[in-house]
Amino acid sequence: MSRRSDAAARSTPLESQPRVVLITGASGGIGKATALGLARAGMHLAIVGRDRQRTEAAALEIREAGAGTVDAFIADLSSQAEVRRVADEVQQRMPRIDVLVNNVGGFWQTRHVTVDGLERTFAVNHLAPFLLTNLLLDLLRRNAPSRVVTVSSNAHRTGRIDFDDLQGERSYSGSRAYDQSKLANVLFAFELARRLHGTRVTSNALHPGVVRTSFGAEDPAAVQRTIVPLLRPFMKTPAQGAATSIHLSTAPDLEQITGGFFSSSARVRPSRRGEDQAVAEHLWLVSSELVGLDAPRPS
Repeated sequence: MSRRSDAAARSTPLESQPRVVLITGASGGIGKATALGLARAGMHLAIVGRDRQRTEAAALEIREAGAGTVDAFIADLSSQAEVRRVADEVQQRMPRIDVLVNNVGGFWQTRHVTVDGLERTFAVNHLAPFLLTNLLLDLLRRNAPSRVVTVSSNAHRTGRIDFDDLQGERSYSGSRAYDQSKLANVLFAFELARRLHGTRVTSNALHPGVVRTSFGAEDPAAVQRTIVPLLRPFMKTPAQGAATSIHLSTAPDLEQITGGFFSSSARVRPSRRGEDQAVAEHLWLVSSELVGLDAPRPS
C-alpha cells in the first residue's frame, strides 16, 4: 500500500499537492470504476472498502491505471465505531480532502440488524455517509473549495421516510427499505448544502443509472435472481455508471453548484419528497441522534 509520508506532506505546500478524492465502497463496482476514472485524471485517490484483500487489490489496480498515490482504508461502514475509526485514520494520514464521494451502499431482501442494533440498509446507505461526512467536514472546509458527492438513485422517487418505523421493525420490505435510504441520500445532500451555504463546500446527489454489478448479491430478491440476469446486456457498465460521479467530482463549472440532483451528468429535478425541506431537517435531527452527533439547526 502506497502512502505519502508525514515528512513529505509537511514539506509540500497544500495548494501544490494533487487534488485528493476519498471514495467509499470502492473495492468494486461503481466505486472502483469512479476511482479508476479519477486516477486517469491525475487525482490522488483514497478508497474505503470492507474486505482487506479486495480493497488492496483495487488500490493496486487504480495505482496501475495512473494514480500516483492510492491510500486504502479498511472499514465495515455498517458499524458506527468503524466509521469513527476510519474517519480518525483518514484525518491522521491525509493532508487534505478535496472531494468526498459517498458511494457505499447495499440492498438486502431480508431484514438484517447491525452491531449498533439498526436496520442494515438504513445504517449503510444513509447513516454511514451521514456520519462520515460530518466527521470529515472540518477537513473539507479547510481545503475549500471542496465537494461532497452522494450516490443516490432514481429509486428515491418511490421512497418515503417513515419516521414511525425507520428501522423496519413493524413491517419490512427490502425494496421499501432501499427506496427510503435512497430518498434519505437526496434529503441529506440537500440539507447539507443548506447548512454549508457560504463555506465553498458543495453537496450534490446523483443517480448512476442501472449498472451491471454484484449489487445486492449477499441477499438478493427474487427479481434479482430471475429478471436481472435477463436485463444485464442492457444495463450500464460500471464505467458508464461512474460517469456522473466523476463529472460531479471534477467539472470546473460545478465548483459553486450545490444542492442539486444529477443524472447522466446533467442536473434534473428530484422527486417532490426529495425537495421537502421540513422532512430533510427532521431527518437530519433524527440521524444525528442515531449516530450520537450534536445537531444544531442551520442559522
